[in-house]
Amino acid sequence: MPTVLITGASRGIGRATTLRLAGAGWDVVATVRSAQDAEQLIAAAPPGGAVKTVSLDVTDAAQVAALTAELPERLDAVVNNAGIVVAGPLEGLTAEDLRRQLEVNVVGPLAVTNAVLPKLRASRGRIVLVSSLSGRISSPMTGAYNASKFALEAMADAWRMELRPWGIAVALIEPAMTDTDMWRAAPELQDATEEAMSEEHRALYRRHLDGLRRTIPRLQKMAKPVDGVAETIERALTASRPKARYVVGLDAKVQAAVMTVLPQRLQDTAVALATGTPRRG
Repeated sequence: MPTVLITGASRGIGRATTLRLAGAGWDVVATVRSAQDAEQLIAAAPPGGAVKTVSLDVTDAAQVAALTAELPERLDAVVNNAGIVVAGPLEGLTAEDLRRQLEVNVVGPLAVTNAVLPKLRASRGRIVLVSSLSGRISSPMTGAYNASKFALEAMADAWRMELRPWGIAVALIEPAMTDTDMWRAAPELQDATEEAMSEEHRALYRRHLDGLRRTIPRLQKMAKPVDGVAETIERALTASRPKARYVVGLDAKVQAAVMTVLPQRLQDTAVALATGTPRRG
């Protein structure tokens, strides 16, 4: 049976992908952050599904270095899914905020993938990176997150060309809003974001924050089930000729296509309207 490493498997996309692939006969090595997460994931695995959990913080160099010792001799694929969102206006973020965003969403996938590349080279395996439409379309109040996903997309494009001589395919998964903990806890995330801002920045961006808070319930209703993303990841892992990019869902495909042809001014207007961002101060 093929073997896959999946990062960030405690919940959301990573958890759904772990359970789907285990049910399809894959041997899954799933990284988690706690013993409780590991127990819950193992308990949810389908009967006969082969799931092994490994504790991993993708920003911890020592843990990443020790990862290969936890893997079987053969590895057929890695799914880089672990990620976080650092929200708020860029003016209100510190350099450390941005470093944390990039460490998890960009440096982490680089470190994990490089650690397992010798195994993937031997198996002529695959690399799948969970990106987002946010890796193509930037939006106000999530600039740091957008920056991380734009960077992940650029890294995937470079890897795809660099690793071609060894038959290693690289694919990006680009969902839009997905029904994960991030979107379910969006109001709480905004509360925490506002609390971390200075009084000056809260005052300056009050209309941005109020507009975003009003749009969150609508965006939550638009979030699609996580199973669609897991299904797309499986397709990227099993297709005889995998695509470079998989946009998940018809609405996301339409959005990506429309934004590609719109002039930048109209793109900005559309995104501002969708996020409740004011045009004037």
